[in-house]
Amino acid sequence: MTDRDATLRLDPRYDEHGLVTAVVSDRAGALLMVAHMNADALAATQASGEATFWSRSRQRLWKKGETSGNVLAVVEMRIDCDQDALWLICDAAGPACHTGATSCFYRRVEGDALVPIA
Repeated sequence: MTDRDATLRLDPRYDEHGLVTAVVSDRAGALLMVAHMNADALAATQASGEATFWSRSRQRLWKKGETSGNVLAVVEMRIDCDQDALWLICDAAGPACHTGATSCFYRRVEGDALVPIA
């Protein structure tokens, strides 16, 4: 056990790129998406109450829904035991996935095939 495991102080353990994994679900527990946050994204999320991430492809902060309007209103934020992953429980204003699917996890793996989930 480390100090991070026992503390009641937020102390995210960012990786070598300054990121933590952020898992997003809705209030019912349905998995919506996975993204990454740096310290600025975490601070922006806490300040605004709307999920903000670090876009690795664009190399900038990205507020979910900034162009689509499908913002994620954060209801609760949790962190795992060693503080290297966040769980955001959100109310979604629309689809979470850029494809228009409710969740980014809309296909099931069956062998080498992907099967759409109805």
